[in-house]
Amino acid sequence: MKTTVRTLALGLMAALLAGNTLIATAQSGTSSMTDPELAERHYRRGNTYNNLERYDEAAEEYQLSLAADPNFSESIRNLANIYYVQERYDEAIVLLQRYIQLEKEITVSVIASFNTLGQLLRDAQRYDEAIEIDLQAIEHDPENVSQVYVMANTYFNAGLTEDAIRVYEKALTVNPDDAFVHRTLGRMYEDVGRESDALLQYRAAAELDPESQFYRDLVSSLEARLGQ
Repeated sequence: MKTTVRTLALGLMAALLAGNTLIATAQSGTSSMTDPELAERHYRRGNTYNNLERYDEAAEEYQLSLAADPNFSESIRNLANIYYVQERYDEAIVLLQRYIQLEKEITVSVIASFNTLGQLLRDAQRYDEAIEIDLQAIEHDPENVSQVYVMANTYFNAGLTEDAIRVYEKALTVNPDDAFVHRTLGRMYEDVGRESDALLQYRAAAELDPESQFYRDLVSSLEARLGQ
């Protein structure tokens, strides 16, 4: 049995390098030859090696776990984390995509996976994919405002102002009382010629932070330009 599982593991690894096996598994369903107990056993061995920072051996055990059960989500997540540490980012992306597809509950691990996946996709300049992940990450982790700024700045610096706007708009749907986000969104609206929308955001910022002369000046300046 051990030889058979190791043979399957080698096949799985080759497919992972191609970047499509786990997604194909999701589409075709779980194999009738899965062995959850064996998957659990290799997963626990992988954790032991992982804790010792013996990452190559840990990765092999997680691969064996997935050969026994391709939907063993904790092995998928831990293998993705190892690939991240080893800077094997394309492989980590595939596994993180698979992990968040499998998980139905929003846990700390799932939130972290959304954030990491979005970052990896942005770093790879796969912006069309990244923006959809980032919007979900914001919804699941509304208090992580610093991450919102990182996301939006990345899109803005890449010349994707509309995506940066989507990030701030999403942030305000889950955390509407952040004056600085209102102000920043207003600036971006101005950049794309949406002055009336910008004014609404500046007014919101000024209402949320009435002590700020800066926000009041933004409101009065834009009102004067718009003749209001």
